[in-house]
Amino acid sequence: MDYMAAYVSAAGNKRARPEQLVPGTRSVITARINYRPASADSSATLADGERAFISRYALGRDYHKLLRGRLQKLADRITEEIGAFACRVFTDSAPVMETALAGNSGLGWRGKHTLLLEREAGSYFFLGEIFTDLPLAPDAPVTDHCGTCTACITACPTRAIVAPYQLDARLCISYLTIELKGSIPEALRLLLGNRIYGCDDCQLACPWNRFAPLTREGDFAPRHELDRATLVELFAWEEEDFNTRMAGSPIRRIGYERWLRNIAVALGNAPGSEAVLGALRSRAKHPSELVREHVAWALRRHGAA
Repeated sequence: MDYMAAYVSAAGNKRARPEQLVPGTRSVITARINYRPASADSSATLADGERAFISRYALGRDYHKLLRGRLQKLADRITEEIGAFACRVFTDSAPVMETALAGNSGLGWRGKHTLLLEREAGSYFFLGEIFTDLPLAPDAPVTDHCGTCTACITACPTRAIVAPYQLDARLCISYLTIELKGSIPEALRLLLGNRIYGCDDCQLACPWNRFAPLTREGDFAPRHELDRATLVELFAWEEEDFNTRMAGSPIRRIGYERWLRNIAVALGNAPGSEAVLGALRSRAKHPSELVREHVAWALRRHGAA
């Protein structure tokens, strides 16, 4: 994630200083929107090695455009009330320190898994910001309510939460399946299980998420039955299928090659069957070296190299 370092230079740290990222900024308005879908049973999917687990936030439409549009509507309403003012909207669209800003503004506290937590909303929500030149009175931050709980640390499959409030992104399954462009380290492949896009284990283990409300946003409902699809079904998609079905989804950003890479690893971890072996063999001579490597690993796992 070298793009983050690009915002840090001898001249300053734009990530930590909003007025450097957007000159003239005096206040930051932070907002959140719940995304937890009603129909997606995470525990059942993770327990079934033949099914594909996709992080709950990615089952529906891409949140970037939706939340950015909502924030712009809010900015427009403020303009109607007070007149023109300078502002810029962000939704994970620049290396903005969203969790820190939201914590400072009272939307929650940083949990030991490094995600923002709130007593009544848990952590299943997206964050967005409006940087503005308005001199707004700041809200007070809330106190930390993690206490002595370490459920998220214990639950992490790859032990990526190396200490409370500290995450090693190189070990995180979300990084490995989404951000990493090359080969997934072999030592970590077994630990991915059937997770093909992201990981929610730390959130699933968090006691505060027992109170997390379901989303009322229809666009966040699962599409193309991604909450119940099997690995074999998804591995059979051709590139045109992937591009068509993932249009408007955050998943599309990883591209078809990494999609197959991730599923190949999950198939290597799946219970052995003729369907699994047939799916892997069908991609054994794929044009992508990255895909071939992970398919070969998966076939070796099943003793079928």
